[in-house]
Amino acid sequence: MAKTPVTVVGLGSMGSALAGAFLAAGHPTTVWNRTATKADPLVAQGALKAATAEEAVQASPLIIACLTTYEDTVAALETATLTGRALVTLNSGSPAGARRMAGWAAGKGARFLDGAVKNVPSAVGAPDTLLYYGGDKSVFDEHGDTLRVLGGDTVHLGEETDLAALYETAVGGTLLPALVGFFQGAALLRSRGLEAETLLPYATKWFEMIISVLPMYTKEIDSGDYSAPAASVDIFHAGAAADLELAEEGVDVGWQLPLHDLVRRAAEAGHGDRSIAVLTELLSVGAAGSSSTAKRP
Repeated sequence: MAKTPVTVVGLGSMGSALAGAFLAAGHPTTVWNRTATKADPLVAQGALKAATAEEAVQASPLIIACLTTYEDTVAALETATLTGRALVTLNSGSPAGARRMAGWAAGKGARFLDGAVKNVPSAVGAPDTLLYYGGDKSVFDEHGDTLRVLGGDTVHLGEETDLAALYETAVGGTLLPALVGFFQGAALLRSRGLEAETLLPYATKWFEMIISVLPMYTKEIDSGDYSAPAASVDIFHAGAAADLELAEEGVDVGWQLPLHDLVRRAAEAGHGDRSIAVLTELLSVGAAGSSSTAKRP
């Protein structure tokens, strides 16, 4: 069976990995990048290098845009004729940005699907690599087999065009705090002349514990019942002072101050004896710490 031709626009590390996966799976692959020389390694693997964005778009029914932002995608494809093409964006951005992108694509006559790659470039094409999409289900149904080349765990979240960006930002919000917490731990060990590598087995166990309690917290959040805490707001509030004492070990703990402030506000709002998951209520715009949707026993 003939493989669907694909065009990849944007050849940074992720875009190049996407194009490489299509080539490895036997799809005729056209590539385009503003800096044309970035296409050369892919051309050596069998890709066709388009001279212009218009030429790239006309080469394939399926266009994969992997630029940094939605705005970059619009700028790159502004003059291209997208009528009848399936346009799939795999970039960073907000749900609002995805909605604007969908409106722009519709105005250009394109069928639009927005997606996210939930892994690093080196994992593209692996059976367990997750990608999820939101938007035109007909695009997903028609090109699903081609998209699964990029990762075996490929999911369509629904017809709403901002769903992938919504989940991307919801999940991505955990990344920087988790990494900075790890980096703080590494800085603490280095202050004592210890190697960061010695932290790995213990940090790994800690992250596994966090994963294990997420189902409990989602149950509390979805029910609005925070009355039987495994860890209360007061526990976290009491621990703030010890966290800040790490400054005496030569570690900058300033990044934690907004987190401690959030916990303090929860305690002052009367949530001290409730699960730490009640912070969800404070983070919901309009809640103002009142937890109006949270149930009291």
